[in-house]
Amino acid sequence: MRTPFTYLSVRVETTDISRTLDMIRDRWNSLSGQAPFDYFFADQGFAEQYRAEQRLVQIAGSFSVLAILVACLGLFGMASHMARRRTKEIGIRKVLGASTRGIAALLIRELVSRVLMANVIAWPIAYYVMNRWLQEFAYRTSINPVVFVISGAMSLVVAIATVSYQAVRAARANPVVSLKCE
Repeated sequence: MRTPFTYLSVRVETTDISRTLDMIRDRWNSLSGQAPFDYFFADQGFAEQYRAEQRLVQIAGSFSVLAILVACLGLFGMASHMARRRTKEIGIRKVLGASTRGIAALLIRELVSRVLMANVIAWPIAYYVMNRWLQEFAYRTSINPVVFVISGAMSLVVAIATVSYQAVRAARANPVVSLKCE
């Protein structure tokens, strides 16, 4: 006798799995005759399907941390270059009575505008890529714009923290030394 079905889904209690499986096996054998009893758990099947996604998340997380570190080094280098390039301007401002806070804010403001511009460029690209990736899932979710606002705020905080050291150091430098340079 050939069974009219290939798969049978059964919901079971997890208290005594072996006993439940034996009972299902006996019932299967009595109904199907020749068809072998082969089973799998749905949660394990789903876990197997999403294992690749979990690995992708781990790899993306690792590369994100690395990218943030490289970006911070780049910002630090850019701030150092800006401070060195504008040494005379900073010295003149200092001699004319500019405060350390004002000079640091001047240097930070320039880099913050660049970070904001980078966010404006990156957001549509990130939205497109994330939306395409999410469309591959059976249960789709939409992307909340708050995620982009939070990521932009975090990038600003990281940029300001990275640049602040160089900006304050340049602003606190002795104006006489900075005016003699070159």
